[in-house]
Amino acid sequence: MSFMIYPAIDMRDGKCVRLTQGDYNQETIYGDSPFDMAKQFVDEGAEWIHMVDLDGAKDGKRINDEYVLRVVNELPAKVQVGGGIRTEEDVVHYLNQGVDRVIIGSLAVTNPELVKEWLAKYGDRIAIGLDAKDGYVATHGWIETSTLRAVDLGKELADAGAKTFIFTDIATDGMLTGPNVDAVIELAEATGAEIIASGGVSSLEDLRILQAVSGSGVTGAIVGKAIYTNKFTVKEAVEEVS
Repeated sequence: MSFMIYPAIDMRDGKCVRLTQGDYNQETIYGDSPFDMAKQFVDEGAEWIHMVDLDGAKDGKRINDEYVLRVVNELPAKVQVGGGIRTEEDVVHYLNQGVDRVIIGSLAVTNPELVKEWLAKYGDRIAIGLDAKDGYVATHGWIETSTLRAVDLGKELADAGAKTFIFTDIATDGMLTGPNVDAVIELAEATGAEIIASGGVSSLEDLRILQAVSGSGVTGAIVGKAIYTNKFTVKEAVEEVS
């Protein structure tokens, strides 16, 4: 199974930013143009771009979608997008305009029955974003933590047809401390689905460790801060796992 690198572009006010552990008060701006950043990543060999509308995640509606669609229309990469997707209209808005995969996060917790309907309808073009704090799912831009275990929700949605999960351990996100490999494997084994690991990747060694457990169903890694702080390049990451 091939292991995919997903360089991340988190958007706020039309800029490329990174939050530390999802804290909107701990923001670093890394670029003024999501498109230019995506182009750089594609030029370095990225086959996928992972885009997050942080304003949308917080406000519950699409806000930075114009930047997503420009990448879709002008660059030869696949795009998955999350943040602010709350209605079927949002899902269709993206899928009909060429986005390859939409990521459903908070709604998977607050309205799992609706998400199950979408899974039945749109299949593997829906990915489930599970953001966990101490094993429990966090929602609404990580501002709230639920009483639901990520593994339990993962099993329920996998049974309903979810094929791809993006798992973020909030404790490691933006900290460059290494991914929570055990939690990623636990989710992969519990769901039988493909898991994309997110959060904590700080070195090419971290990518090697994740790729080494790809047999469990860990099929990729989202990389953000490590790229923006020059720990390694997208080119180096792609070469490492190819």
